[in-house]
Amino acid sequence: MNDFPTKLLWVDLEMTGLDIEQDVILEIAAEITDFGFKPIASYETRIRQDKQYVSNRLHTQPWWNDFPENRDAFIESAEDGKPLEIVEQELNALVREHFGDEQAILAGNSIHNDRNFIKRYWPEFNSLLHYRMLDVTSFKILMQGKYGVEFEKRKVHRAFDDIHESIDELKAYLADLSNRPQ
Repeated sequence: MNDFPTKLLWVDLEMTGLDIEQDVILEIAAEITDFGFKPIASYETRIRQDKQYVSNRLHTQPWWNDFPENRDAFIESAEDGKPLEIVEQELNALVREHFGDEQAILAGNSIHNDRNFIKRYWPEFNSLLHYRMLDVTSFKILMQGKYGVEFEKRKVHRAFDDIHESIDELKAYLADLSNRPQ
């Protein structure tokens, strides 16, 4: 029996902020890839939230001031998304279809933070995930600190775009490492 992972579940959440007690999920994107980063399946949706609450949270978070178009779009569409319960059911179905009995390895940038929100809002989905995660941020720290390598991001800050950027970033680091003398 092979206990090695066969695929990765790339996830990115857009939230009103980083406080799991006060902030809420606005959007999720997920992409399943093989280890060559070839896409197998994807999922993307906005989450239904109270518009006034989202507006209050986004206007109190200084970080959102750098992304006024995204902020305003999230506020405007806050009540148009899917309920959290439906999103969790759809995510569970996606993972069960593509991972079967294998626990999915969560991948992304600073994925531990997304995982905290997943644990809080989608406990059944969380139970389908492996305790190990592939965090591109670990590679970023190594590449910056040891080699002075900086990956230039586009800074779109939309979930699906961020996933693709994380995949591209990891590919760039792996290519750089493979070209370095041993």
